[in-house]
Formats: sequence, C-alpha cells, structure tokens
Amino acid sequence: MKTYQWGIVGLGGIARDFATDFQQENSRLVAVASRSLEKAQAFAAEFGIEQAYGSYQDMLSNPDIDIIYVAVPNKQHIDHILQGLAAGKHILCEKAITMNSRELTEAMALAEEKQLVLAEAMTIFNMPLFERLKSIIDAGRLGKIKMIQAPFGSYKEPDPTNRFFNPDLAGGALLDIGTYAVSFARYFLSAQPKVIASSMVPFPTGVDEQSVTILRNQLDEMASITLTFQAKMPKIGIIAGENGYITVADYPRADQAEIFFNDGGKEFIEAGSSQMAMNYEISNMVDFIEGNKPNRSLFLTRDVIDILDQMQTTWSQN
Repeated sequence: MKTYQWGIVGLGGIARDFATDFQQENSRLVAVASRSLEKAQAFAAEFGIEQAYGSYQDMLSNPDIDIIYVAVPNKQHIDHILQGLAAGKHILCEKAITMNSRELTEAMALAEEKQLVLAEAMTIFNMPLFERLKSIIDAGRLGKIKMIQAPFGSYKEPDPTNRFFNPDLAGGALLDIGTYAVSFARYFLSAQPKVIASSMVPFPTGVDEQSVTILRNQLDEMASITLTFQAKMPKIGIIAGENGYITVADYPRADQAEIFFNDGGKEFIEAGSSQMAMNYEISNMVDFIEGNKPNRSLFLTRDVIDILDQMQTTWSQN
C-alpha cells in the first residue's frame, strides 16, 4: 500500500488543527511551508514534522510530496492551488476553495489537464452522517423535499483589522461561515438552485456582516440561508419533506441527527465522529486519488461557489 506524503502551506489556526488531528495509516504529514522559515521550523518542531520550508516553491520542488493542504487566507487560495497543480501535486484546499467561479473553473481545468485531484476541505461533504442522511432521503422516507434551513451566527469581536472584517483578507461572513450554510443546503437540494432574494448588511469596512438569502431550484425545493458575525445563532440545520423533517445540530461537523415523522414517529441517527472531521477529509482525498470513490464533492463545491457568486452579485445590485 502506498503511503502518501503531505505538506501544508499556511500555518495559521486551521493548519494547527489539521496537524493536531492528522492520523491516517496510509498518509504522513512530512512538510510545512511558510514565508518565515523560523515559523515553519517552530511549527515542524512542535508537531514532529520532518521538513520545514521558508518558501512554498521550495516545498513544491520536493518530488516525494504527493498532496498539499492549502491553509492560507482565502484570497491567496487560487495562486497556491495553481502553483501546486503545476508542480504535479494533488490539492486539498480549505474553504472557501476560491473567491469566485472563474477562479475555480481555472483550477478545475488545470487539475483535469494534469490528471490530479483537487478537493475542498469542506466537512459537510466528508462527514459520514451526511452520506447516511442522503441515503435516507433518496430512499423516499422523507417524501418530496420542500424546505431547508441553514442558519449560522458567530460573534466576532468587531475589530476591522482582523481577517473576519478585513476586505484585504477576503473578510465577511459569506466566505467564512456562509460556505458551511450554503454547502449544507446544496448537499440536500436535489438540483442546483438560483438565488431568488438576498439582503446584506455590511460591516463598516464594507464586508458582509449579516445576510438573509432565499434559494429555489427547478423542483420548487427552497432553502433559507441566514448569516451573521455579530450574534450567535444555533447551528441547527433542518431538512423538511412531505413526510417529516430532519434536524442536525452543530451541522458543520455533525455526527448525530434526529428525524421527526408526520405520524409522530422519531428516529435517532448517528454516524462517524465530530472529532474525526479532518481525518475524513484526508481519507476521502486518498480514496479520490486511488479511484476508490469518485470526487463528486468537487462538483458540489462548484455549485456552492456559483451560489456565493449569485449572492454577491445580488448585493452589488441592491
């Protein structure tokens, strides 16, 4: 069995989580890269990683590295994705994978040309619970899907210099927490929706601070997306059908859900583990590379980025 060698570019908080949780039999985390060699060396020493680079290109030049995990700020994703693919590396990129559909189309085209795997590190597309719930819905137990609700509220200190509110770092709720909400909705919608209405309130820096969006597809399935960076809301996703509804608490990394049927029946569903969220992404990435399962999540990612584009276009016209 081949053991895949991983490298990380960008050594912020999410990279620390990735390195802390990394545990796979057929994968090894062997390298990290930062613009600061000292930072890379300190990170590598802390996590027992063999190689530290003060240059992304230096890491890419190592022929033994198979997969790059991209954890830099959103605006820098596309440059690192394209450079990694050009160097012959498979890419797992943090959400939101790109700033817009144009960038993602370019990245997908290069991945196809190089016959490499490109995937987004979106937990919802990798958690075992969601696959289980989708099979229940596809079996018709919920009947026709009518409505999906995906709220996400997270209070952030209103500091215009931090990444959440800084336009130079692609701040705003949409590209941070909004990707989870839209991914949840798209995963359970039977077809790609259009944005019917969307309203946004900006932070003083101009980035989106709160918004409400209505989606509808050709099957008349609808979804509501509610986001804010200045108030906490319970992350309870709801999928409602003609025969009942499903609630998913803390849906970004959920491992439990409950089904409530119209006849009064209830069913508790449990699958996977929230603590293993990043390892499901790692495991699925290897399965994509080895051809054990198709990389369908990338096409869901493409649909999500298209929805985010539609939302931002609507805001610019209001």
